[in-house]
Amino acid sequence: MTGSKILIDSWVWIEYWSKGPKAKEARAFIEGLDEAYVSTVNIAEIYKWVLSSYDEKKAENAISTVLKRCHAVAVVIDIAVEAAKVRQAKKWGLGDSIVYSTARSLGAKVVTGDSDFKDETDALFIG
Repeated sequence: MTGSKILIDSWVWIEYWSKGPKAKEARAFIEGLDEAYVSTVNIAEIYKWVLSSYDEKKAENAISTVLKRCHAVAVVIDIAVEAAKVRQAKKWGLGDSIVYSTARSLGAKVVTGDSDFKDETDALFIG
């Protein structure tokens, strides 16, 4: 899918770094040529995961790596309101709803292995 707009979910980064069973698929997007984005919600999730497994220095390095690959997108009012609607309709958690709404606002697909996104046409599910 070279040349597409994608939002790389925190699930993909964690799978890649932890060398999980879908690390090869994750690598294709992380090292790919697609125009890549990340939600600031994903930044918080990634930072928390690295911090809980390692330390603050590694967490800072992880975020630096993510930001070299992806454009960060903050949660603005339009995304927040859309996320509330998505959460209500799909009964997802707020984080997934924000990530999904962020991707949709960009005309991007969410790349993830999170089962919430499995049947979504606006997602590339690799889980």
